[in-house]
Amino acid sequence: MDFIGLDPGSPQDECPAVYVDPVTGDFYQQGRVVTDPEVLASISKHGAIAADEAVVWQPARMASILGEAVYGNYEPERQGPGELTFERFLATAQRSAIHVEMREGYGDDDPAFQRWRETGSTEYDWSVWAKLIGSAVERGVTVRRVRVVSEPVTDYIRWEHAISDGNIDAGEELRWLPRRQAYDLLLPGADLWMIDHRLVRYNFNAGDGHSLRQYEYVSDPRKVAQVVASVEMIWDRAIPHAAYSPS
Repeated sequence: MDFIGLDPGSPQDECPAVYVDPVTGDFYQQGRVVTDPEVLASISKHGAIAADEAVVWQPARMASILGEAVYGNYEPERQGPGELTFERFLATAQRSAIHVEMREGYGDDDPAFQRWRETGSTEYDWSVWAKLIGSAVERGVTVRRVRVVSEPVTDYIRWEHAISDGNIDAGEELRWLPRRQAYDLLLPGADLWMIDHRLVRYNFNAGDGHSLRQYEYVSDPRKVAQVVASVEMIWDRAIPHAAYSPS
């Protein structure tokens, strides 16, 4: 598949994007699936939208890239940026980044966790994380983290609490919310990061807590607005790290 180009106005370096099949010349467009009922109704007046079809939105600023696909006047072997890494994801933040953790553990094979269990040591290498978060904070981004936990807490959560001064030192604001105090909130179904109240990245985990390294990105403003409301209510109710003692 020939890569033609990305939306030059997309801060995520993801989509919209345009591709061409070099054999058939067919076009493939990547973009936000339109769900606005008024837009879909307007389009349906001109032709039915089948069950296996979707309407994809592309901004007007993509016109020149679409033109390159149509006329074939693009450089061969162009390369897109590839899969969005967390580093590039966080680099798009201009004002805020918030992480919501929902699980009671994330696997028990971390050597630092095992060492804490055996010796009580809270030694942990924060150098990479401190550099990443420090860079965001230096450019004016407020980085927040909130952990929703069940009490009595698991050993894993107790260990996280014991080493969390590293999060604070890196530049994060950290709070904890006991699940008993969150029963009436609409909690997310998975861990997430939210950037500038405009882009959400969900992270999915296996039953034992290990990350599956599978992500879903949501930028539809109507869906993001629901996350903003939920996350801010969680944050407002949560307990600052300095005042929280896990039971």
